[in-house]
Amino acid sequence: MKVINLHQEEYEIIQLAIENNRQAQQVIYAKFSPKMLSVCRQYTKDLQNAEDLMITAFMKVFFNLKKFEHKGSFEGWIRRIMVNECISYIRVNKKVSFLEDTYYKEESFNNIESNFSVNDIQFLIDNLPDGYKMIFNLYAIEGYKHQEIATMLGINEGTSKSQLSHARKMLQEQIIKLKNYSNGTE
Repeated sequence: MKVINLHQEEYEIIQLAIENNRQAQQVIYAKFSPKMLSVCRQYTKDLQNAEDLMITAFMKVFFNLKKFEHKGSFEGWIRRIMVNECISYIRVNKKVSFLEDTYYKEESFNNIESNFSVNDIQFLIDNLPDGYKMIFNLYAIEGYKHQEIATMLGINEGTSKSQLSHARKMLQEQIIKLKNYSNGTE
């Protein structure tokens, strides 16, 4: 059995993993699984469900590894598979619908100061309706443009914008309530 040096080039490890070298696959999994679990966790409230999604997506990563063209970030390629797996899961299991709404207002989300923990913010995001949450994550967390989101989800670009606007407004309202509660003013 061949031992893999952890300092090997990414290209070499990918090539070994393509040849079904389990140690190379383990190196890839160990390196990227913590980040990818947090990506999957953004789309589901349940940690065990996020782990299942991540493992399923990693199976797709290893199955499609030969398709990686080394033309961009390997981590970005894996991340895209994770996001697509989460979107597919939500579509099948949650029956998410998006209200056709072309009204949206670009709002600043940075005007609320907070001392909330990451867990507090994640809790607030988890309480968004699934459609709002998905578009918020794709836009604000993953950095997709509205046109890309619309194509991914099969919706209008205006719908993506309005869902993001509604998500931001709902988050701002929740933050204000949480802030007032923690200050004892509500």
